[in-house]
Amino acid sequence: MSAERGRAHTDKTDLELVEAAQAGDRSALEALLGRNYDKVHALCRRITGDEQDALDATQDALLAIVRGLPRYDGRAAFSTWAYRVTTNACLDELRRRRRRARPVAPDTAFDHLDADEPGAPASDQSSVDRLAIDDALRALSPEFRAAVVLRDQLGLDYAEIADVLDLPPGTVRSRIARGRRALASALDRNPTATPTVEENNP
Repeated sequence: MSAERGRAHTDKTDLELVEAAQAGDRSALEALLGRNYDKVHALCRRITGDEQDALDATQDALLAIVRGLPRYDGRAAFSTWAYRVTTNACLDELRRRRRRARPVAPDTAFDHLDADEPGAPASDQSSVDRLAIDDALRALSPEFRAAVVLRDQLGLDYAEIADVLDLPPGTVRSRIARGRRALASALDRNPTATPTVEENNP
């Protein structure tokens, strides 16, 4: 892709890039994937809790996005649709991991979060806090973990999460409430951790 075409793509919205990619513009597809890579990878990292699994899930998600792009109809925001594809890739990776029964490294889930990412731990948060939150999230079932991550770390509203997870809003609220309670309970059992769950956030 030439520098001129690359600069031209920076001025386009995701929807414009999607339309161009659907029309066969490979540079638009590359720009779309490049623009959204960090978001996809961050979500994979948060849901899987393991860097290697996150990388695997990221590649699966990007491939699924490319394959599914011709069927994307714009009824949902591209970011919402991409989160749905990514979440499914993460859940698939977690199912594969259960079958592999591979030990999870305890220090990877939050190590690379940027300070300006939604839900990123404060820059002065201790390693103990990060490990405690990592362990607490990993203890949640994948379905509850995905709902809590989408709400409390990515800041999606309930309607967006319902769309991402393809669930009724009431089920989303229930999963988030139960996931938050389980996460808070796990953190309460570790007095060195600083809870970050938004218990009072509707």
